[in-house]
Amino acid sequence: MAETVKKNNDRFQAIPFLDLKVQYRSIRKEILEAMEGVLESQAFILGPTVQRFEEQVASYLPCRVAVGVASGTDALLLSLMVLGIGPGDAVLVPTFTFFSSVACITRLGATPIFVDIDPDSCLLDMHQAAALLGQRSRIGQARIKAILPVHLFGQCCEMDELLALANRYELKIVEDVAQAFGSKVKLGKGGPKAAGTIGDLGCFSFFPTKTLGGFGDGGLVATNDQPLADKIRRLRVHGQGTKYHHEAIGINSRLDALQAAILQVKLRYLDQWCDQRIQHAHYYEKLFSSCGLVKDKTIILPASGTERSHIYNYYIIRAERRDELKQHLANRGIQTLVYYPLPLHLQPCFEHLGYHKGDLPISELVTTQVLAIPMYPELTSEQQEIVVQRIAEFYRE
Repeated sequence: MAETVKKNNDRFQAIPFLDLKVQYRSIRKEILEAMEGVLESQAFILGPTVQRFEEQVASYLPCRVAVGVASGTDALLLSLMVLGIGPGDAVLVPTFTFFSSVACITRLGATPIFVDIDPDSCLLDMHQAAALLGQRSRIGQARIKAILPVHLFGQCCEMDELLALANRYELKIVEDVAQAFGSKVKLGKGGPKAAGTIGDLGCFSFFPTKTLGGFGDGGLVATNDQPLADKIRRLRVHGQGTKYHHEAIGINSRLDALQAAILQVKLRYLDQWCDQRIQHAHYYEKLFSSCGLVKDKTIILPASGTERSHIYNYYIIRAERRDELKQHLANRGIQTLVYYPLPLHLQPCFEHLGYHKGDLPISELVTTQVLAIPMYPELTSEQQEIVVQRIAEFYRE
């Protein structure tokens, strides 16, 4: 592996966690042309640019309808709203996920039922979900009405099992695909289907760090249910059917035309970028294996996907002495992040739900180990070699 220590001044080569500038430079002309078209039109809110993007996403996935909204959080919120989730209802959701996966439930007055994660994939533990549903269809006075699986870090949940549970207990499925645009789910003996098109509704985020990221906030809901799509279209404009006539109480959640124009350009490159991420993941696996850290489980690598079931929005390792390792890498110019340091069932704002430390032990353990290392399509082999070398260096000291 490449040695990058500058012998004369003991400085190290900086490697960012994510480098959006290098991607922008590669498509700058196309992006500026797309933005110029919107500026010339002076049509900034919804309109034909957003409609074209929605149609392109629906064709790409494919799904029947795609509806652009203001953020991934709003996509989740609106999806639960159109399903009628509210007070007296409960939703199964993993505790190891980003805050908005659960906040959208509680904002509607519903009750989140936290589920632990599988120790290998870090995704929703299907066995525990099944056990919870088998033990009780109600939590206190709340009826379990939906499951919210999170395709975390770019890896898809086992949707076959979730569909079976949903059918058995008459539940709705809202997929959180914020970190997995471009990934696919294998169902039974059939071919793979795009994440976000299997449940009742699929919720996407276009936050800049995502596989398909915009130049700010943005989101989208995908569905094969036309009536649900129609309801979301109304709710994203304050529940308005025709101008100034409101059929429901909605919210203001519109995808901006400038974001849609930028995302149209980036959508053309999404498959290429996902393939590059997968190639980088394979190279990381090779590098970690060659330095002996995997064999003794000092480092646990993410589960390998098949048929693009994992497109590595983030490359997450589980490491002994995680916090010390993170500082060691930072001292050498390598940026890393922790997703997520505290599981949601232990967050102060959810104390009233009555969870305690030890209730969901796998998630509690994983939060002390996970570390996201640099991963983006333009990452070079040399940079990957440096990252792994510095990690190996830490454990040799």
